[in-house]
Amino acid sequence: MKNSGTDYTTTGLAILSCLLWSTAFFGVKIGLRYGDPFSFAGIRFMLSGLMLVPFWWLSRPAWKEITENYKVLLLVSLFQTFLTYALFYQGISMVAGSVAAIIIGASPLTAAVVAHFAMQDDSMSVAKSCSLLLGLSGVAIISISRLPWISPAGMGEFIGIILLFFCTIASAVANVLVAKEKNNMNPIFLNSAQIFVGGFFLLVLSLLVEGEIRLVTAPQYYYALLWLSFLSAVSISLWFVLLQRPGVKISQLNVWKFIIPVFGAILSWLFLPDESPSFVQLAGMGCIAVSIIAYNMADTGFSKSISEITGR
Repeated sequence: MKNSGTDYTTTGLAILSCLLWSTAFFGVKIGLRYGDPFSFAGIRFMLSGLMLVPFWWLSRPAWKEITENYKVLLLVSLFQTFLTYALFYQGISMVAGSVAAIIIGASPLTAAVVAHFAMQDDSMSVAKSCSLLLGLSGVAIISISRLPWISPAGMGEFIGIILLFFCTIASAVANVLVAKEKNNMNPIFLNSAQIFVGGFFLLVLSLLVEGEIRLVTAPQYYYALLWLSFLSAVSISLWFVLLQRPGVKISQLNVWKFIIPVFGAILSWLFLPDESPSFVQLAGMGCIAVSIIAYNMADTGFSKSISEITGR
């Protein structure tokens, strides 16, 4: 097997991207202490899109990029930013940051199910199906840990978990749309344009649902806003670039995403004083982390061993 510096840089950059993503959960929780969910999200993503403009503006006329790819941009911005983060921000406002990190950590599993039905060359094997069941059991453990049927607060968290689950579905649909679309867009331009447009519609939604945007004076709000805007600009663009590298496979790259729920939950427990781990949450986290690792091993000898045992 060929081993080069490029392999190491791909792995290192993938881990860096996932570590950046893992900081979003406690950052959003801090911002939501002072601002409304949709307005906070809209401002964040519009600012994030603008941060990327200097990196693609001179590469190709912007108007030509937009007119040639406007359908892709609108669809990706609808699913990847508007729907995904409308559900995410509303959901995370109802649950603990550590719980949100765990639920969102199962997104690769959701994406696998969506891809199974939407993509002809991405079918499920027995090994992958078993890993999905393990991951879903972890989500179920977390969902019932607060006894939603007897506690009003628990029911609120249960609804928040459901919203976060639909958030992962919206993100998975966006991935399928991009995979099916044949285009040669600059990945940094794609992220910049779709995240700005999606942020704009989130801001419009905030005016309709939340009313006039409130002026926030707390510096913590702006620290969180700037950090979240920066990490969205960097991590998503970096992921798009890595996916375009020769020889890089989606399954190999996604194996590093299992660190997102782990570090996301740990950071929430460290930086949010009102959050602490429980045994049930740790058990759910363990199920999801193991399931994601097992899923990404399913194309190796692990999958062959399962197939030999089951005869499939």
